[in-house]
Amino acid sequence: MSASMSVPDVRLGLTSSELQMVVHQQQIALQGSHAGSVASRGRGMGRNSNSSSRAASAASSHGRLLLDPDSLQALNYQLDGLLRDIRRRIDYLNEQSELSIQNTYDKAGNVIADADVEIARMRHILASIDELENEFDKICRIRDIVKGFRSRVESLDHRLDQAARRRR
Repeated sequence: MSASMSVPDVRLGLTSSELQMVVHQQQIALQGSHAGSVASRGRGMGRNSNSSSRAASAASSHGRLLLDPDSLQALNYQLDGLLRDIRRRIDYLNEQSELSIQNTYDKAGNVIADADVEIARMRHILASIDELENEFDKICRIRDIVKGFRSRVESLDHRLDQAARRRR
């Protein structure tokens, strides 16, 4: 049997919730190593793991951690797996964040491009309005000129009618 040592949580500086989590992970790791050791190592090592599991359970019931090499190794593998899962999740979330940012950037670019097109269209419309106002001013001047000619023609016509009446 390997030398085991248990330490109170006070010396490790863990909070009670951290200690509970470590003890729980240690028990999971020991159960996993016990199942693996029976299948791979045969009967002799299974007894050893079983006693390690019992020792870990007894230590955790007293608020202590079992620090034998087998349980620490099993706990290390368990925590490494958790860290790998956390890293994968962080990488996935970073990738999703980058995609979201890129999509938002693309949408903003499209909105800006659409706004630029609309601004150009509005400037074209305003330029057309200015041209139409200039044409309208020209038409008004032409109308005034035509009114003046009409007034002269009517005046000449009126004079001709008076001259014709006088001759009769």
